[in-house]
Amino acid sequence: MDGAPQPPSNLYGVADLGEPLKAGPGEPAVNHVRALLDKRSRAMLHHEPGVRAGEDIEDLHKMRVSVRRMRAALKAARPLLEHTWADRLRSDLGRLGRALGPVRDLDVMIERLRGEVATLPPAEQAAGERLVAVLEGDRVAARAAMLDELDSDRHAALRRSLVETVSAPLPEPPDDVARPALVELVRVETRRLTKAVRRAGSNPPDMTLHDLRIRAKRLRYTGELVEPAMRDEKGKRTEDAKRVRTMLKAAAGLQEVLGDHQDACVAEHRIRALLDELGTSPDAHEIFVGGRLVERERARAEVLRAQWWDAWLELSERAEEL
Repeated sequence: MDGAPQPPSNLYGVADLGEPLKAGPGEPAVNHVRALLDKRSRAMLHHEPGVRAGEDIEDLHKMRVSVRRMRAALKAARPLLEHTWADRLRSDLGRLGRALGPVRDLDVMIERLRGEVATLPPAEQAAGERLVAVLEGDRVAARAAMLDELDSDRHAALRRSLVETVSAPLPEPPDDVARPALVELVRVETRRLTKAVRRAGSNPPDMTLHDLRIRAKRLRYTGELVEPAMRDEKGKRTEDAKRVRTMLKAAAGLQEVLGDHQDACVAEHRIRALLDELGTSPDAHEIFVGGRLVERERARAEVLRAQWWDAWLELSERAEEL
């Protein structure tokens, strides 16, 4: 399982997961879905104690990524699965993701603004730190809500459900329902992204770029599901696998540009909101520093906006080879 971290035995009442699952190139596509869910659920459970302790923000990041990748796999592989079951599990994972998200987003924002404040002249740093302190207070509240969810009966049921899910064959559609090949799942996600880009045009609003980022990320996660199956009997990548791998590298480049753009936009909007929260008698130094930070984030977003179309053209060229 590529060195996937293993959760402690009997974590929060969850039984030992046993040996990690593997799916070979010749196995049915649904077996690869099961193996991915096993890998990501182990990672999720492995990082949960660290998320609760709150000592290393990377635990939260990795737990959230595991949840996202399971949700993406369930969406992409929906034609291979019993729909009601897949949709319910995806919804339950979505609730967990919504509990983790605000804390992770604030971790990123606080780290980002601290870095920016550190570059300001010494006379302005104190005002910048006061703005960051507001975000730290928001994080305390978000973390309390997250821990409430992790302590809930709903989350305990989700942990058990994931263990039960990977311990047996996954529910599949009726025998008379056609099942696409795994590589077709990548092609479907590619077509969806292509259509979305064509609708958006080369200079869409910020929120549209954010939607395209999500779609690019979904394409990458689908590739993670598909690529292990695309090997010959000797374990070597097929020509389709090589093309998928090349395309996914281009998708990662697009996702990075769009992700950095989104981070800059979110930072700008959050700083503006912080300034609005200062009340009727704001501190002049905080207003000045906030304005400088807004200007930096807006400039950064514009630079990245100028880069995304070239990143898309690179991905589009690779996608045509599939």
